[in-house]
Amino acid sequence: MFIDRRNALKTLGLSAGATFLSPMMAKIEVQAAGKPMTAKRFIFVVESNGVRPEQLAPVGLKRESRKQEAFNGPAQLLDVPLADKELPFSLEPINPWKDKITIVQGLSGRVCGGGHSNNFQALGAWGGGRGNGGESMAILGETIDGALAKALPGIFPHIGLGISKRTENNVIYNISAIGANKGLPTMVNPLNAYSTLFGIVADGAAKQEFTAKNNLLDFLKDDLKKAGANIAGAEKEQFQAYLETFETLRNRQSSLNEIKHTLREKGPVVSDKYRSAIETDRLDAQFDLGAAALICGLTNVLTLSSAAGIRDFDITFKGLGLNIDKHSIGHGGTFQGKTWFDLYNIIRRYHFDLIAGLMKKLEKVPEGNGTMLDNTVIVYLSDGAEGHHSRCWEWPMVVIGNIGGKLKTGRYVDYPGYGQKGHRTTANMYLTLLHLAGFKRDTFGMPDPTLKDLDQTGPLAELFV
Repeated sequence: MFIDRRNALKTLGLSAGATFLSPMMAKIEVQAAGKPMTAKRFIFVVESNGVRPEQLAPVGLKRESRKQEAFNGPAQLLDVPLADKELPFSLEPINPWKDKITIVQGLSGRVCGGGHSNNFQALGAWGGGRGNGGESMAILGETIDGALAKALPGIFPHIGLGISKRTENNVIYNISAIGANKGLPTMVNPLNAYSTLFGIVADGAAKQEFTAKNNLLDFLKDDLKKAGANIAGAEKEQFQAYLETFETLRNRQSSLNEIKHTLREKGPVVSDKYRSAIETDRLDAQFDLGAAALICGLTNVLTLSSAAGIRDFDITFKGLGLNIDKHSIGHGGTFQGKTWFDLYNIIRRYHFDLIAGLMKKLEKVPEGNGTMLDNTVIVYLSDGAEGHHSRCWEWPMVVIGNIGGKLKTGRYVDYPGYGQKGHRTTANMYLTLLHLAGFKRDTFGMPDPTLKDLDQTGPLAELFV
């Protein structure tokens, strides 16, 4: 079978469809030659209010909390297979994929400062000072999801979905950034997110909103170009940047038109949970939307925020039968005979129930010689590092997936304590993800000045095959 890609694209001219169909035609060419072609995808699930490291250790593996000081832990790397271990209570929902899991402990992120939330710094691995309440909302650079969005562009380079305790919000800026002072949006209203992502095939108000946005872009297009012809000097350069952003939005609408059939066939079905005021319903709806966006090919980088950020960290999960907010739980609060330890576990387990559901959906979609799940990495962490009033001495993470066998999985890996030889930071984890994406770099974020005698460059070599 022969496909003349050049002639196929030539017939499209300079339309937005040509931009979108170029990678699609490349995929068809490769598949026609009998070679499987896959996409790499990264999902970040960021929960607020910290993750106690001892709660991620396998059952029977006792891990004492490390002191908040230099040389605060063992000098040796601990690497334990998970095959004969029982996962902790909160991780039980992902037990069917135990061989794809890597629990990573011992990484520090001291440069981020700490507090109730590290906001953008959690995924950014850079500093910014500590403002009111110990937290900073400064954006000094790109976050890892923003960096991956640039490395793995899609119709939507990055999609941020999540929940806020403030139900009046549609969009917030809390943990993701494409560069310095350039935050990426987190859509926290499921209906609004559905309209943005799938409105082209929606009914009712969502369809009307999508059509209105599309018509507005058409109406303004020529007027904007005419206006630009009358501008000179530095203002013209600024206007050109604005016009390019406008064209990106317009082209995105055209790209959505190209895959309308796929969106209609594989998009989510709006239910009452999209309209619910209950936080668990809204988070469930956002996971549905995220899975559908990945399956429909709208993006390769997805961030799911569970009330992450200083403005929302004290959310209450009433949908789980809890009438105590996460701030109170962080201060040792109890509820109906359950300790703070139990409450943390109950909330985290719900998140892993949602992660397991997303994984099942990706696993059902064939891709290359396997499934979409085989080409996806999911990273779970908290914006609050190791605790409620964190100082980022440790930053527990759960990594699921290996991108075609590139990572050694089915392991519990605990790095040497802060300041010890072999100690590593969250920046090294983020470099690991960039290397998996084929975007090799030696540095990310800012180095920790206290660890100047340690090598802080490169990925976590211990995780690679």
